[in-house]
Amino acid sequence: MAVKAPKVGWLSDGVRGGLRSTLHEAFLAGLRDLGYVEGQTIIVERRDATQKLDRLEKLAAELIGLNVNVIVATSGAAALAARRATTSVPIVMAESGDPVAIGLVTSLARPGGNVTGLSAMDLELTAKRLHLLKEVAPKSSHVGVLFHPPFPMTVAAVAEARTAGVRLGLTIVPMEVPNADALDTAFNAALALRADSLLLFGDPFTSRHQRRIVDLAVKHRLPAMFFWREFAEGGGLMSYGPNLPATYRQAAVFVDKILKGAHPKDLPVEQPTKFELVINMRTAKALGLTIPPSLLAQADQVIE
Repeated sequence: MAVKAPKVGWLSDGVRGGLRSTLHEAFLAGLRDLGYVEGQTIIVERRDATQKLDRLEKLAAELIGLNVNVIVATSGAAALAARRATTSVPIVMAESGDPVAIGLVTSLARPGGNVTGLSAMDLELTAKRLHLLKEVAPKSSHVGVLFHPPFPMTVAAVAEARTAGVRLGLTIVPMEVPNADALDTAFNAALALRADSLLLFGDPFTSRHQRRIVDLAVKHRLPAMFFWREFAEGGGLMSYGPNLPATYRQAAVFVDKILKGAHPKDLPVEQPTKFELVINMRTAKALGLTIPPSLLAQADQVIE
């Protein structure tokens, strides 16, 4: 009798724009590296919330109804929705800002439930990102930190920025944005509090409103540090974060281990090993900034 091919559920919040297909392909490439052939020795069922996060739990339930062997979640929000839908089907995070802070795992070393995978180190990279921002804008003293309250990592993110800011002599100006209509108000309020640069964390809200946030930062002449490279590619000043295609390829390794009998609680959450700095020189010139040659030498990509 032929052995039935295992099913992998792919649960995406759909907020990464054109990068979604690139990351999905990186995951499939990781599976191919491990000897899987999609459609033959493994089946991948895709569900995309198309930026409507309230659909994630329904889509997760659909995947469970298809009897998938494991669910791959493309964000912390997707992983939370999947975990609410099941405590038995294994869940692999392809990326998550801080899975401990948002309650997905007990600890990185001992996840403790049905969730494991990769952390994007959003919080852990805060000090490094502020340091890079300070190098580009040495006169900056007040950093606006834009955050969306419903996102579960918000409180920890702002607290981490404050801690890192103290060491660099920077005052953190929280910019609470409950919805897209409040973006202009948040920027104006931050400017009134002397914000002279900007830091963003990676979350579905900022990804969904990338274009507007980038435009507002340039309009108000705020040197900005973003978490994902697509912000810098889309006109933001700079970004520093994990190399996501490499992260998604590694997610395939977790899937392989689980399909071969490993349990998520016994698979430590991994952190990225490849990071990338992207600098947009067009935006730097528009802001009247001179990027230090030493920083340009460190950059993985310089957009001219």
